[in-house]
Amino acid sequence: MFEKMDQNDLEDYAEQIISGSEISDENIRAMLQISDPDEMDKLHYVARHIRDNFFGNKVFMYSFVYFSTHCKNNCAFCYYNRENDIERYRLTLEDIKKICQVLKTEEIHMVDLTMGEDPYFHNNPERLVELVRTVKEEVGKPIMVSPGVVDNETLMLLKENGADFLALYQETYDKDLYGKLRVEQSFEERINSRNHAKRIGYCVEDGILTAVEPDIESTLISLRGLGTSDPDMVRVMTFLPQKGTPLEGKDVEGSEAELKMISILRLMYPNLLIPASLDLEGIDGMVHRLNSGANVVTSIISSNSALEGVVNYDREHAERDRDVKSVVARLKTMGMEPAEQSDFEKLLGQ
Repeated sequence: MFEKMDQNDLEDYAEQIISGSEISDENIRAMLQISDPDEMDKLHYVARHIRDNFFGNKVFMYSFVYFSTHCKNNCAFCYYNRENDIERYRLTLEDIKKICQVLKTEEIHMVDLTMGEDPYFHNNPERLVELVRTVKEEVGKPIMVSPGVVDNETLMLLKENGADFLALYQETYDKDLYGKLRVEQSFEERINSRNHAKRIGYCVEDGILTAVEPDIESTLISLRGLGTSDPDMVRVMTFLPQKGTPLEGKDVEGSEAELKMISILRLMYPNLLIPASLDLEGIDGMVHRLNSGANVVTSIISSNSALEGVVNYDREHAERDRDVKSVVARLKTMGMEPAEQSDFEKLLGQ
């Protein structure tokens, strides 16, 4: 699709998207089939041009606090599914307060509070509400919650007590594939919960997995599906087989498909937040994702933290490199820098 375009052509194409032109399904299919490295570089160039138009060289940064690895679900792709015989933890409120003392000193824009669908919290939502309220009071920054599917009353209580953003990933909009990934979970309930959050004033994030789709049409369905909840942030993450899960034996694929899809997301949703996660390939992987059109760094964890990530490429590492200082230092080598806190809060409507 881009093979015969020179730099001027690429910039003209980017400007058309910036001006409001939408990409056809035919063009998305063509982009998904790109394999030539030079053409891939051109796709990434277009994505960066579009991102820079809306966000300049500014990057938003989210800390990550996985406060409970207990879960009632049996997702085929997830290390923390209920059937996996692993060590788990659940932070106390006092643990959370100690973490907040570190978070309040760090150059982050938002705190991401994530858990499995832990019955301890799901059956007693007041505990989750208290946790969110405590972090808001202690840190004073915007809060993202990722509690899984909770009822509408709990969503409202969380918002009233400090939650600004809801992350609730569909993983795929291919219903057949969804049933194989999120085993015995309602496809519609997840969508309805996200839509309700949006209606009551949350910013919302949706996300999909790649390296699990059966074909390009399945991927196209998911890319289009991401736009249906009017999200503020959209993400794609590479599936990595996890020990002890039903998909443990699936072949490992590289991150090239994810990088391609980050660029496609930037073309489809030009002014949205798109994350570059540290959870898959650390700082080097962050660079590739930002160069593909992302503008948010997620899964920042302090270097001395024992908390888990979701995929945890660094689970066996003696030292981690996904702390704020390491991220900012690498951003500077790329000519990028953290945005002002006020810029992020404007995006949230605050």
